[in-house]
Amino acid sequence: MTGTRRSSEGLDARRRKLLFRSWHRGMREMDLILGSFADAEIGALTGDELDQYERLLDVADTEFLPVITGERPIPADIDCAVLQKILASRQTMTF
Repeated sequence: MTGTRRSSEGLDARRRKLLFRSWHRGMREMDLILGSFADAEIGALTGDELDQYERLLDVADTEFLPVITGERPIPADIDCAVLQKILASRQTMTF
């Protein structure tokens, strides 16, 4: 897998930026997890969910990956509806 399978065509500038950031994290594992999530969900996220997602993208990969993989508990300050969607999407991902 080399990157996004979703075109940014038809997305507003904010969603295009979030899609790009999702696939260009710096840690390949996070690229795959967040990029795949963004491919599937970016077009359907509400304004509040986009705010949540932007905050999650600001979390460093080294802190975020152990939360996503279940190695660390979810910190209260990042627990939100979008994080729950990401965790749920991990259950159906195949690489």
